[in-house]
Amino acid sequence: MNDAIPSFSSLEFKRPDRDSLKADYAIIDAFLDQGDHAEALKHFDEVRRAYESWASLVHLQFSRDTTNENYKEARDYADALTPVATGYEVETKRRLLKNREVLTKLVGEYVARLWDADITTFDARIEKDLEEEARLSAEYTALLASARIEWDGQHLNLSGLVPYLQSNDRDTRHRAEQARWAFFEQNGPELDRIFDDLVHLREKMARTLGFEHYTALGYRRMRRTDYGPAEVAAFREKILKHVTPLVSALMQRRRLEMGWSSLKAWDEALIDPKGNPKPAGDYDLLLHNAQEMFDRLDPDGDMGAFFAAMTKDGYMDLLNRDGKAGGGFCTSFPTIGMPFIFANFNGTHNDIGVFTHEMGHAYQNWKSRDLPSVDTLWPTMEAAEIHSMGLEFLTWPQIDLLVEEGAADRYRHMHLIDSLSFLPYGACVDHFQHEIYADPEMPPAERHKLWRRLEKQYLPWRDWGDLAYPGKGGRWQAQMHIYRSPFYYIDYTLALCCAMQLWLGSRHDPKGTMKTYRKLCAAGGSKPFTELVADAGLVSPFEADALAEVVHEAEQVLMD
Repeated sequence: MNDAIPSFSSLEFKRPDRDSLKADYAIIDAFLDQGDHAEALKHFDEVRRAYESWASLVHLQFSRDTTNENYKEARDYADALTPVATGYEVETKRRLLKNREVLTKLVGEYVARLWDADITTFDARIEKDLEEEARLSAEYTALLASARIEWDGQHLNLSGLVPYLQSNDRDTRHRAEQARWAFFEQNGPELDRIFDDLVHLREKMARTLGFEHYTALGYRRMRRTDYGPAEVAAFREKILKHVTPLVSALMQRRRLEMGWSSLKAWDEALIDPKGNPKPAGDYDLLLHNAQEMFDRLDPDGDMGAFFAAMTKDGYMDLLNRDGKAGGGFCTSFPTIGMPFIFANFNGTHNDIGVFTHEMGHAYQNWKSRDLPSVDTLWPTMEAAEIHSMGLEFLTWPQIDLLVEEGAADRYRHMHLIDSLSFLPYGACVDHFQHEIYADPEMPPAERHKLWRRLEKQYLPWRDWGDLAYPGKGGRWQAQMHIYRSPFYYIDYTLALCCAMQLWLGSRHDPKGTMKTYRKLCAAGGSKPFTELVADAGLVSPFEADALAEVVHEAEQVLMD
């Protein structure tokens, strides 16, 4: 570990402005005018690392407290400046790509391919549109973070309601879902308005940039260079064929085990008939036990030392609190080579899943921190999710350290069912987005009908009962990615197909599989998704039998 890493609380990054950006890029242009491509690229990389570190901290601080006016101001400033920075960045890439032979010798063919995509996603004409997109996305985040749900004499945010959504008591789960969806129904018009504005704004940007619809632009923004919508649609069909029937059978078995006449939507979160296993203890105990878990998991590697540094230097914010944005994510500060984990612990098994998931992202980013180009510090998102979902499975042998006593086997069983159940939902989210951006003029009411139709296709067991709002198709409004990160969701399902292959490998060769995982993390984003998968000895999800094989193995384990 690098002892020079500063503590998170001491982090400060110089706030850029239009003048400083102009000066930085003038230096890069001067090197290019002199024909010194190597020095231009070196400075270009340093400028982008500095900007990304500052912007990451600004958006992280807003997520940590969406009510803080200073953080809001800083976020608004960053959202307004980022299109300006992107403009300089894209113009520099265009100039460097003109001498492709020299460029590929210095950064490699794959980075050049990434830049080919990048230069088609921006033009100065859409600067204001990008700023507005960021504002609308932040409005959605703040709206959900503002939830104050009355519950038995207390006020809860959406994360705080989760333990009741997973209660052993069926009536409690039902009441919690009623409370949850009452918030969404109350704010439904605003949520429809925000999304409608986002869809039309994205369609406008796409047409300005010369695309027929936003879908093509959305794939370019995701930097997908080795597959397109046709391959994704075929993968969704595999999920419908191999996974939806299995999950339907698992849901039916659960209904019979519980003695219910029918399974309702509020029953799906209770995966274990004995009650979903809970974490081993409070926050301090979980961190202490997590250290032992990572030390055991990777005795020949450095995961334990890395986690110790994250803990010591404060690179985690895991506890739920009022005003904090929901969900979990990992961000990073490339000038110092250190990531940060954000989550909302609420005392449920989700704490364990989110923690191990985000730790996978963090470890990958740290392992690849010394790669020469800022473009390769993170892979494209479907590859990145292999690291996170893979670690969820690789921690299975030591998961007893994080789960309440005697519940490790139940947790593993629950996690496997939860993973399989996620695949149809992830495909549904992706299919919904493709339909939305194929018909951007679709009225809000029709979008709700579309979601319900697709939900019945991919998740035919789902019965909303008397919950009218999601029953009419409002469930999608709770999915942050649909608003903030269009087309970023199928990534989880593609990655899960690969992560489950790591799980299978670890059952037979845990030491060798961990070595494979470390190597995959260290590769970062140096290659496209399908090449990273092949280098790790995994089968691409786009191959004919990849999904069928892992699902068959999971079925054998669950039915054993």
